[in-house]
Amino acid sequence: MGKLRALTVGIAAAATLAGSAPSAAADPGDTVTTTLRQAVADLPVTAEDRTGYVRSKFKHWVDADRDGCNTRAEVLISEAVVPPTVGSGCAISGGVWHSYYDDTDQTVARSLDIDHMVPLAEAWDSGASTWTPTERQDYANDLGDERSLVAVTARENRQKADQDPAEWLPSSLGARCRYVGEWVAVKTRWGLSVDPVEADALEQSVAGCPDTDLTVVLAR
Repeated sequence: MGKLRALTVGIAAAATLAGSAPSAAADPGDTVTTTLRQAVADLPVTAEDRTGYVRSKFKHWVDADRDGCNTRAEVLISEAVVPPTVGSGCAISGGVWHSYYDDTDQTVARSLDIDHMVPLAEAWDSGASTWTPTERQDYANDLGDERSLVAVTARENRQKADQDPAEWLPSSLGARCRYVGEWVAVKTRWGLSVDPVEADALEQSVAGCPDTDLTVVLAR
C-alpha cells in the first residue's frame, strides 16, 4: 500500500532526450528534459472543443495494483507530511497534509480533494477526446508522475473546477510558479495542447518565474 509515485522533476535517466522537447521521434516512456519556458513554447496551440465530454469517460478512482487502496488513497498516503494510519479496507486516519495551493495544513483526510492538475474536462478539450477508454482511465489515475494528482483543500479544488491558468491560479502567490510548472509538465507528459488564451497566460506567468529545468517522462 502507498507505493511511492515516480519522482520525475529534475531526474535525467538514460533515456533522456537532453535539451529537447517532445517531437514525432519521442515515444511513451522516453524522458524529455527542457526548460520551463521552452516547454511552454513547445506546447501545440489549437482551439479547444468540449463536444461529447462526460466526466464518466475518465474512470477513477481505481485500484490499479489491487493492493486494497484506490488512487485517491494512494495519493493521500504518498503526499502526507506526517504519515497516516492505514487500516482495514485502506481506511485512513490521522496524518497531516500540506495543501500548497493555499499554503495550509490539513489533518483530516476527508477535508482534502485529489485535484487532477489538468482537469478531466480540460484534458478532453486538449486532446483526450480522441483517446481510448483505457488511456483516459490511465490519465485519470496517473501515479507515474507526482505532478499529475495533488492533494489540496476541497475549497481550492472546487474554486478551480475545470479552469485553466488563464482563468484560475492558486490563492497562495508563492505557489503559482510551481503550479504553472506542474501544469506544463502534465500537458507535456500526455501530449495535450493549449488554446491561444491559455498559451498567452502561460507565457506571461513563466516570464516571472525562474526558468528551471523541466523533466518529464512521456505517457503517450
